[in-house]
Amino acid sequence: MRLVGGKPVVVLSGAPFPLRKRILKRIFDVAFSLAALLFLAPLMALIAIAIKAESKGPVFFRQPRIGQGNRLFHVLKFRSMRAEACDTRGAQSTSRSDNRITRVGNFIRRTSLDELPQLLNVLLGDMSVVGPRPHAVYSTAEGKLFWDADQRYWQRHSSKPGITGLAQVSGYRGATDREVDIINRVTKDIEYTSKWSLRGDIGIILATAKVLVHDNAY
Repeated sequence: MRLVGGKPVVVLSGAPFPLRKRILKRIFDVAFSLAALLFLAPLMALIAIAIKAESKGPVFFRQPRIGQGNRLFHVLKFRSMRAEACDTRGAQSTSRSDNRITRVGNFIRRTSLDELPQLLNVLLGDMSVVGPRPHAVYSTAEGKLFWDADQRYWQRHSSKPGITGLAQVSGYRGATDREVDIINRVTKDIEYTSKWSLRGDIGIILATAKVLVHDNAY
């Protein structure tokens, strides 16, 4: 409950971060992503060479994802599937024994290395280092689009999507086979956006190091 113009109102969804917090978060994002790209450049080059050596097609996979304010942007990932089998719509969730995935792709997915190009998305301003993970437009849980599975879904887009997030370090990774899978993620995403702090972002980044290799990362 809050008072607006002297009248009581019920707040259903919080507004995006105030200007001071957005500036602070952006400064941190740019500094972190630049440092990470410089440090990881040799590793990223080796991954690119391995992808090109194993299969024909581009090094990067570009897919439309839902970002801040429900706007679409193209997320960047290292290509982990055969070029002709890539699903830009995101309609088919990846399974544990998915035959679309290459050998190099299997390794970089299991170690989360396929996500590294998203540091470029951060520099471009489409993403943040930490935030709700961006989803493909046609992703489903038990046959339902995510926003049909949880009516709170759009609230998570009050902030920029992240490379990692509170949901991921809380154990909610992998395929969304059940409605509860997306509900758990949305709950954590809303918790993150409502309680944001720079210290919290740093804590999530440190916690991410423990879940880079995960049973549900495939």
